[in-house]
Amino acid sequence: MALKIKFGTDGWRAIIAKEFTVENVARVAEATGIWLKKNYPNPSVFVGHDCRFGGELFMETCVKIFVLQGIPVKMSRGFVSTPMISLAAKNYNCQIGVDLTASHNPASYNGFKLKADFGGPLAPEHIGEVEALIPDSCSLDFEAVSIADSIEKGIVEVIDIEAEYIAHVKQSFDLPAIQHSSLRLVYDAMYGAGQRVIPQILPEATLLHCEHNPSFYGQAPEPIAKNLQALENFLKSNANFDCALATDGDADRIGLYNGKGDFIDSHHIILLLIHYMVKYKQMSGKVAIAFSVTPRVYKMCEHYGLEHTTTKIGFKEIASIMVKEDVLLGGEESGGIAVKGHIPERDGIWMGLIIWEFMAKSGKSLDELIQEVYDIVGEFKFERNDLHITESLKQKIITNCQANVYDSFGPYKVKEVQTTDGFKYFFDENRWLMIRPSGTEPVLRTYAEAPTLDEVREILKYTEQTICY
Repeated sequence: MALKIKFGTDGWRAIIAKEFTVENVARVAEATGIWLKKNYPNPSVFVGHDCRFGGELFMETCVKIFVLQGIPVKMSRGFVSTPMISLAAKNYNCQIGVDLTASHNPASYNGFKLKADFGGPLAPEHIGEVEALIPDSCSLDFEAVSIADSIEKGIVEVIDIEAEYIAHVKQSFDLPAIQHSSLRLVYDAMYGAGQRVIPQILPEATLLHCEHNPSFYGQAPEPIAKNLQALENFLKSNANFDCALATDGDADRIGLYNGKGDFIDSHHIILLLIHYMVKYKQMSGKVAIAFSVTPRVYKMCEHYGLEHTTTKIGFKEIASIMVKEDVLLGGEESGGIAVKGHIPERDGIWMGLIIWEFMAKSGKSLDELIQEVYDIVGEFKFERNDLHITESLKQKIITNCQANVYDSFGPYKVKEVQTTDGFKYFFDENRWLMIRPSGTEPVLRTYAEAPTLDEVREILKYTEQTICY
């Protein structure tokens, strides 16, 4: 029986050689081509891959399928980031961008993301349409196709999208202000697809893990504190740096550290970006955040008179709003953020450059800029705990959440519950907890916010004790 392929919150992901095989990738590519031809008279597609094992093989499989379907293809050679593929889809008027990446997942995974012609994730309803078209087996003899011949005939075109992305960055940022400042900056690519960008635009930056290593040296390339211990230790043992940027496997998520080696979470980054763009750059627009983001964003929006909306988790939900409305920023707790003036797509390097430009132009440290944010919304801390538990226990916990079984977590009494996407328990205006199963991994996530990190960790400890034992 054929594997039932399902797209999660951010594409289809599976373990390489187990479920993520050439045959299954061909099935998804065939469905993508069928959908394109049903919806567009003369569609074209851009295809690219990240740093993972087999990326070139899986990309070529897709290219061959599209060639057999009579769809013109533009493709990258070598690994590229997700923002580069999204930018290429937009710039070259491709109706779909196929992005072969498992983003922040461990090296054993690969994935298949779909990007729309506007340069961001394909809308959920369209992804559902593609999913419904996936055949039980690929009907096309793609092994017989020669990519070299297809390039020679002009059916397939090779594009250096990394060079185009870098040119776009240079046009969009005051890089000389960053270069001529006294800032001492660090970039950690986590062995991911963004590794060649910062060296080309800020050659004085100190680099970590900017080599091609498809195993990611055994570390899942998600830029969260527990995965960035090498970067944290580097900062703490070298006291002469001001800020460090990290990006994930496909460079669409951001991680950030101050010069002391303290991790700065995405909630703080989102607030910093809004503050800079509105107060310092005189920009405006709506703010769209995922359900797991701090409600302090609402305080920031009210302070600046900005409209705001909250979406389900999954950046495709935010992107769908960004293409229809005047959106200043769209952001997720997981480090995926997009802003006006770029594509409606998460981009870790782009967000990091905004922060570095903010520091360079203001002459202030990251901590001083965060204090400006705290002066508006109040001081807070946040942490997420991923629980790797059995599927049966995970389902039991979700059933309990749905049945309103939990009215307290240790001494923390629940005053309000919100269920937009997961279960968000509010204890008071400064303390909340959220429980939600991951849409891409066998994990139950718990999130907490409180005035101090000690209290955040206390809430997470009581949560685990309450729901798991």
